[in-house]
Amino acid sequence: MNAKVITSSTKGSFFSKFQTKNQAVTRDFSQKDLIPIRHFDFKFDANKLNDTFFQHSVLASAYFEALSIFLTFGEDLVIETARYHRDFLTDPILKARVTALIGQEAIHSKIHDEWNEVLKKNDFPVTLYRFLAKNVFDYGFLKLPQPVKLSLMAGIEHFTAVLAQFMMEREDIFDMITDDDKTKALWQWHMLEESEHKDIAYDVYQTLSGNYALRMGGFAMATVTIIFLVSLGGLLIPFIRKPSNFIRPSFWKDARRSVGLMFSPQYGVYGSTVKHILDYVRPDFHPNDHDTSEYLEYYKAKLLNKADGLLARYMTKEIYPKIKAA
Repeated sequence: MNAKVITSSTKGSFFSKFQTKNQAVTRDFSQKDLIPIRHFDFKFDANKLNDTFFQHSVLASAYFEALSIFLTFGEDLVIETARYHRDFLTDPILKARVTALIGQEAIHSKIHDEWNEVLKKNDFPVTLYRFLAKNVFDYGFLKLPQPVKLSLMAGIEHFTAVLAQFMMEREDIFDMITDDDKTKALWQWHMLEESEHKDIAYDVYQTLSGNYALRMGGFAMATVTIIFLVSLGGLLIPFIRKPSNFIRPSFWKDARRSVGLMFSPQYGVYGSTVKHILDYVRPDFHPNDHDTSEYLEYYKAKLLNKADGLLARYMTKEIYPKIKAA
């Protein structure tokens, strides 16, 4: 028996420990669109950072600044997990879509790292947060069994899909960014691509496992990480940068407003999307139950057109993964 067969057999038996009978789902991907891998060069300028880019709020913006620092590690986990599980897939369209997911996430990680260097030069605790995140991922998430990492990947991608849809539905949030086109472009680009590939990780999970209990475990880990740990990181940023914020009334006024911007049930990032978030617990859930196709077409036409699209001016190339026979 050759090494490839041995490896395949070992992986298969390992997977079976996390899968119960008949939970994996066979889907037809023949009508699925291929998605591109886009390369960008934003040439960020540390002297032109808008550190209140999210609705002119210090603390709410700090959440997304912390998210940017931590998400590079999450993107790397998604890349590693997607590469590993791509070998199990037999559908050539799904495999090509996974390749596109890997490519998009790799570019996300690279460019957010570039933006994080701008944050670092503006006294954000990038070095400290990178140290903490590296240890959490190296000795925690990356040590998890591969099927568990697959469930975590699907859970993470659910949250980024929720965030993307929230942003797509509220274009005025980006319209408020009038003095930092590159930060605006960064988050609109990330929004667009997270919505574009929102169903891929879930389709891989359902194809290879489908175990509901394991999916809920990944969802729980993603919830703790994205809502609680990233929020804690964001909460500390204003005090690390300016300890005087502890006694500054204007900061606490901003903090009160920021809590609403993040958690208000009417307009908050997470408060108003809680039903979408919890929809993931439905046994028959699928990301495409929340249709964002019209938003995608609108933002692609607006942002990527060569005449005056905000993203078009920074995009250097666009490639589509090739479909390879199974």
